[in-house]
This record gives sequence, structure tokens and C-alpha cells, in this order.
Amino acid sequence: MHGLAVTARGLGLRGPRGWAFRGVSFAAEPGALITVVGPSGSGRTCLLLALTGRMRATEGTAAVGEARLPRRMSAARQVSALAHVAGVAELDPALTVGEHLREQALLQRRFGGSLPALLRPRAERRDEAERRTDSALAAAGLDRSTLPKGARTAVRDLERLEALRLSVALALVGRPRLLGVDDTDLKLSPPERDEMWALLRSVAGDGTTVVAVCSDAPEGTVVVPTRPAADPDSDNGDGDGDGGINHSSKEAAADALAGTGRA
Repeated sequence: MHGLAVTARGLGLRGPRGWAFRGVSFAAEPGALITVVGPSGSGRTCLLLALTGRMRATEGTAAVGEARLPRRMSAARQVSALAHVAGVAELDPALTVGEHLREQALLQRRFGGSLPALLRPRAERRDEAERRTDSALAAAGLDRSTLPKGARTAVRDLERLEALRLSVALALVGRPRLLGVDDTDLKLSPPERDEMWALLRSVAGDGTTVVAVCSDAPEGTVVVPTRPAADPDSDNGDGDGDGGINHSSKEAAADALAGTGRA
């Protein structure tokens, strides 16, 4: 399955407390690694959710393959998956790695296939789910045998990079054509960041278009800043004006979700 071209033109999202992001324009080819870059509070998470059909933009347009946004959000959701997005796609620290994988495989067997696939014998569907899980783990670079307790390792006991790999693996089980990853480089050491970017480059190299939120974009990516170089309507001051993009990105996401409705 091949990745999707992703484009945006003047894309913006406004919530009750002002603009989460505004004036975003870019074009990326299928299988690209797109990096959403901006300071805290510049709407990076909101943009990620908007591009994957989880939040409705209030101005401008975007396209994920043939799905035009914001009109065809459902179509964008069907071909995309999210990893490591707080409140939307996050790991449960009380569950084990194996429990997360089994839950994802069960969801995929029940809801992720076409009608003919769902009508196949249960054993065939189970085997297919196991193959997808193994493939996703391999693509994410996560070897269960190297974990402290193997698949029985609780998420709370994972190193941060291991947890990120698990999040990516869970998202890849459904074989999305577009993968969105939030806070890609947060709290990672420089060597760990290099490993994470190598992972996402590999996923993109296999054909899946990747949108990754980060603080610093590596070279060779399609860089998408969430704060325009010049925005005449932006306050950028002490936060009293509703045009400024100056509250935290997580608050912005919560505001926008409340104001526009979460899909």
C-alpha cells in the first residue's frame, strides 16, 4: 500500500481561545516525511489532528490523497493512523506490551477489514492479524524478546524510545497510508532522536507518508512551520488578543476539540 500526497493551502483552525494555527501551506509527495515544527503553543498537535481528519479546520483547505479537507474528514481518517497523541492515541501504562498488541489485533480483526475479509474463517483472520502485528513490530524496530519481561513488560517499565516504537507499531498494524506521530523528539537524547528519525525515515521509505510533530526537524524532510513568518492578525504579545497563538499546544488542542468537535 502506497502513501498519500498531502497538501494544504492557507489552513487554519480557530478555537474558543483564538487561533490554534493559521496560514499553513505546503505540498508533500506520497511517502514523504513531513515535519511539523513550531514553538510550544503554536498548534502543532492541532495541525496533526486536522491533517488526519480528527479535527475540522476553520479556514483554508487541505488534501490527503483524494480526500479534500475539511469536507471529507471521514475519508482521511480511514487511511490514516495516529501514534503517541495524548488523549487520542496513547498507551495505557498499566497494560503490558502484549495486551496492547492483542487489543489492537482484535480491533483490526473486527473493524479494520473489508466485508469479504470479515467473512473469512476465524482462524484465517487470527493468522492474518498475527502477521500484521509481526510486520508492524518489525517496521517499528521493536523486538519483544529484548524487553525486560518480554511481551509481559508493562508500558510503565518501557524506556521512552521503546514506548514510542510500540506506539508506532500499534498504528502500523492497520497498514495506514498516512501515519501521524506527536512529540516525536520530546525528552529523547540526541542518539535516541537519531534512532527515532531513522525509524520514521524507514517507514516513509516503505511507502507510508509520515507527519511528525517535533521541536527540531532533521534535514531532508518537508518542514511545515505552524507559526507563519508574518501574520498581521496575530497578537504575539501578552496573550490578551484572540489572534495570538500563545497558549500551550495541549491547551490549544483541547480548546479546538471543544470548539470544533472531535471526530
